[in-house]
Amino acid sequence: MTRSSRSIVPMRTLALAAGLLAVTTGALAQADEARARKIANGVCAMCHGDQGESTSEIFPRLAGQHTEYIVKQLKAFKSGERKSTAMAEMVAKLTDDEMVALGRYYEKLPAQRENVKDTGLAAVGAYLYQNGNKFSGVPACASCHGPDAHGATNLPRLAGQFSGYLFTQLKQFNKRQRTNDNVVMHTVAEKMTELEMAAVAEYLSTK
Repeated sequence: MTRSSRSIVPMRTLALAAGLLAVTTGALAQADEARARKIANGVCAMCHGDQGESTSEIFPRLAGQHTEYIVKQLKAFKSGERKSTAMAEMVAKLTDDEMVALGRYYEKLPAQRENVKDTGLAAVGAYLYQNGNKFSGVPACASCHGPDAHGATNLPRLAGQFSGYLFTQLKQFNKRQRTNDNVVMHTVAEKMTELEMAAVAEYLSTK
């Protein structure tokens, strides 16, 4: 066997191994997605809808939300860092891999938004979101969540979220009733009036 023929064999072996790895990885990804779809269309759909669109303003829309943020919240519900009797029961048996698969599943779904219900309130919310309130010390929400409210990895996408849900979360941060993500959000929400919370929530729901 010549040197050139000997070098071809390992290259073919490597190519075959890479191909098998790609097939295996693809099969695992499909299995993960199938498992995530089964979970999402089962227990999750009762509150969060078949397509992550949610069935009520009580429950957040998950479609289009970042994988990392969803995983972070699921782990917080499971550990008790974020309090919710309903969610604690739902996530109790989820593995870390299933949480990641669910996050990826929901992130791929198309995000939705609400129609404007109060144009004046939404206009006030737009100003507050982009500029904050220098008179009361409320910072611009856009400084963390981005100019389009799309968030980033561990920061949630807020665009298109139900106004009622956002308003409730801001009030919980204001009163320190939400038990995770509180360090930063409390310093923001504690300075906001209920009118400002409602305005920002109305604006974001239409994005």
